[in-house]
Amino acid sequence: MDNTLKTLRGDKGWSQQALGDLLEVSRQSVNAIETGRYDPSLPLAFKIARLFDCTIEDIFKET
Repeated sequence: MDNTLKTLRGDKGWSQQALGDLLEVSRQSVNAIETGRYDPSLPLAFKIARLFDCTIEDIFKET
């Protein structure tokens, strides 16, 4: 699954650690999601979308 999380995070000026803290996950989890090695759970995907004020579909694209 492709995603725009790295771009969205960069636009806010947040580090992976800062985003992880906001989402209550590790920096390693953020990195794994950004690089496509891990697809977030549905509750986490909703939390990410709410944080960036967009829809899940705006962030995550099926490849």
